[in-house]
Amino acid sequence: MKRLFTLILISLLVALVFSQVKNVIYFIGDGMGLSQVYLTSMLEGRPLSLMKTPYIGLVKTHSANSWVTDSAAAGTALASGFKTNNGMINILPDGTVVPTIFEVAKTYGVRTGIVVTCRVTHATPAAFYAHVKSRDEENEIARQLVENETVDVVMGGGWANFLPKDLGGKRDDNLNLIELAKEKGYIYVKTREELSKISADSDKILALFAPSHLDPASSRKEQPMLYEMVEKVLEILSKDDEPFFLMVEGSQIDWEAHDNDIYGVWKEVKEFDKAVQVALDFALKRGDTLVIVTADHETGGLGLSSGDYRVDVDKIRNFKKTTDWIMANYSPKDQEKFKKAIEEYFGLTLSDEDLNRISMSKNPKIELGRILGEKVSVGWTTTTHSGTPVPIFAFGPGAENFTGFLDNTEIPRIIMKLTGYSLQYPLLKEPVTK
Repeated sequence: MKRLFTLILISLLVALVFSQVKNVIYFIGDGMGLSQVYLTSMLEGRPLSLMKTPYIGLVKTHSANSWVTDSAAAGTALASGFKTNNGMINILPDGTVVPTIFEVAKTYGVRTGIVVTCRVTHATPAAFYAHVKSRDEENEIARQLVENETVDVVMGGGWANFLPKDLGGKRDDNLNLIELAKEKGYIYVKTREELSKISADSDKILALFAPSHLDPASSRKEQPMLYEMVEKVLEILSKDDEPFFLMVEGSQIDWEAHDNDIYGVWKEVKEFDKAVQVALDFALKRGDTLVIVTADHETGGLGLSSGDYRVDVDKIRNFKKTTDWIMANYSPKDQEKFKKAIEEYFGLTLSDEDLNRISMSKNPKIELGRILGEKVSVGWTTTTHSGTPVPIFAFGPGAENFTGFLDNTEIPRIIMKLTGYSLQYPLLKEPVTK
């Protein structure tokens, strides 16, 4: 009898702890490893907002078929709690379709939102609402987004995947998914000005600010910044004080790291962190909101020193443009203009050997990024993803559960337990990897 009483008491205490998590704000920095975070902190001369969270851990990111994941498999793990093969979204290698945490949350009446700076049909956002064998099926992903209505508020880019070709889109099936979304009650938004005018009383929003991805953070002017979108979506999702689940992706950290572009990574992480601060401010006022910040994988194998026990932070702070912008506006074939541009926008001098390396490279943009990195003692090991574990930062009720050395599949499973969405969530099986 005494044992039964003890078990009942423990169950009640556990239920009380779990019930404290009403809202979840889930940040994913695509390609954001610990080096990307710390380099940005060094350049900003201050701790980033996400670094001030009280609980920190590490996360393994491998997929079902590789120690180095892609964003589709990693997104599936972060959104459903299952390992799958690279390229697959919420479908397991054996063909089993698995539910996403958003789909489960919706059965509990939880409102959902996605805010990204890429196409909303890209791998990470798609992992929260879609089921496809290949991440490249973005037209199908767009159809599932609108028809299934799993996400109440959607903000990002990629309207071309929602429209037929005769309307400037990419669809061959003549489906006009934007009109279908309107019929289903979504308010369609396509400009920063329209977003600012959206009432907080709105229920369903489809905001697509570009035909493809949004502009990079370092040069975005007409389109909204990530923090602006997060501010607006939090107004909308919290208006009636019902539970909500928001996923926010800093999508382009990954792309800048693919380019081995120090400046681009810096500015993307900075923008991402500003959005994190918006969420932390929101959570601080409430006490019922869990904020989680992590990454799907690390990109670039960024090393904070390539020799001589130093990183030339002051020199990097003089950088003013991305390598993508430079290569779009200057040609290394015009050597004098190219050298002057590097001096003007990076404060560095290219040698004849440097120019020869860039001109002879199969990818001049990445070669320029590597050369600039060498001159400020920052190194890169790859132009793709790495298998390095990534950090996780947590704040709010239940945040203490996100410490230690976690697998990425554990994150949504812990969230499910803390929110009480499902007490029968499947047990995790040991993945088979190669």
